[in-house]
Amino acid sequence: MTSLHTTPVRRRRLGVEAAAAGLFATLLMAGPAAATPDPGDSAATRTDASTRQEAEATAAIRSGEIPGVDEIVHSRNITHLANVPKDALQGLNTDLAFQGKYAFAGNYDGFRIFDISNPKSPKTVAQVLCPGSQNDISVSGNLLFLSTDSSRSDNSCSSTTQPATEKSSWEGMKVFDISDKRNPKYVAAVETACGSHTHTLVPERKNVYVYVSSYSPSEAFPDCQPPHDGISIIKVPRQAPEESRVVNFPVLFPDGGNPGAPTNPGVSRTTGCHDITVLPSKDLAAGACMGDGLLFSIKDPEHPKIIDRVQDNVNFAFWHSATFNQRADKVVFTDELGGGGAATCNEEIGPKRGADGIYDIVGRGDHRKLVFRSYFKIDRPQADTEVCVAHNGSIIPVKGRDLMVQAWYQGGVSVWDFTDSSKPKEIGFFERGPVSTDQVTTAGPWSAYYYNGYIYSNDIAKGFDVLRIDDRRTDPAKRVRTDELNVQTQPDYFDR
Repeated sequence: MTSLHTTPVRRRRLGVEAAAAGLFATLLMAGPAAATPDPGDSAATRTDASTRQEAEATAAIRSGEIPGVDEIVHSRNITHLANVPKDALQGLNTDLAFQGKYAFAGNYDGFRIFDISNPKSPKTVAQVLCPGSQNDISVSGNLLFLSTDSSRSDNSCSSTTQPATEKSSWEGMKVFDISDKRNPKYVAAVETACGSHTHTLVPERKNVYVYVSSYSPSEAFPDCQPPHDGISIIKVPRQAPEESRVVNFPVLFPDGGNPGAPTNPGVSRTTGCHDITVLPSKDLAAGACMGDGLLFSIKDPEHPKIIDRVQDNVNFAFWHSATFNQRADKVVFTDELGGGGAATCNEEIGPKRGADGIYDIVGRGDHRKLVFRSYFKIDRPQADTEVCVAHNGSIIPVKGRDLMVQAWYQGGVSVWDFTDSSKPKEIGFFERGPVSTDQVTTAGPWSAYYYNGYIYSNDIAKGFDVLRIDDRRTDPAKRVRTDELNVQTQPDYFDR
């Protein structure tokens, strides 16, 4: 474990949006967006463009415009308390969940459990080898849930990759018993159409409902056929998880959803959802579904009901995730421009594309509407070799304010204020310099979440980070505690 210090860096802010039509078109022609590129993809051949990127990155480091390779910088109100590098699991680090004194960290090779009772010195409790793309993770009581979004030879943790064109291939949800944190036991698996890119829990006393988000069907895939215009809902009995099963596949897009190009150039065609966030205390959910943003009721968790649907066919390329504010009168949607595999935090892309979209929720009941207010994007410039994209974050629970911490891959961790929906602003940050100056590299925080007084970040390449923010605007949150946190199942921190 290492605890690192900062070096001051002169940072210019990104200016007005540049045209960059050619680069933007290149990003959008790269194919369907994914949370990260396939780890098996081969490195790109070195080109004149990569030579230019290396020269520009080197010059920016020398001028102090961006940090040096792997150099850590942060705002004065952020303290870097700890870093735990990867150990047995060497795949891409992914999402995080929390329960009591434990943090659960997903990895393409499985998951890791940390004891965070001393945030300055996290201890590894267990590492479970269970390969499968994504391994999006959440916990509820004695159960841990793990998403598999890559075609496997079977549903075991010793499976191997197998083409999705083969009927016998498997992908979906895995369930573990974590009553003994040092010895998790694999107890159930449920295959779902097109796998499970992400999932969201809707817990009840006797059961846990799991909303499974997946996308990109193909006529060539026996278990992932178009149209794939909904989500899989799994019912998991807490006392008998081996009886878990799919109980519904609600159609969310009766009209097929956003058609994408050529009708809407530069926008992903909707073929499912990427991520869903629920606010059980308000019976609400927000869906980020490729080309569409959704607001829906979950009063009946097996039969969600669409309340409103929005699109942004000018600046949003891929609706990636959603976050409610505490009062449930706003939603922040993120845009994963470039599919999580491109440098999009620079002058060429500008401040609106690849940004967060802030929407107010106006009206009452089933007549509520999502009304766009503004965009937010980090304005700290990143090298053209740094994959930078809006990714997973959570609210920071402070009464009367709307504060959020968010991961931006190599853009680092951003703390920002959207209390005024029309004038969001960053109030703190933490980031590392580029991993490389000679090739585009995927690294940086996949998830950054606030839990019981600290910010925890799962860096794709560098490991598990713990941060503390000391700021009069965020300090009241230090007194707020929760026993369990799956960020896509947002707690009501103040109505208990």
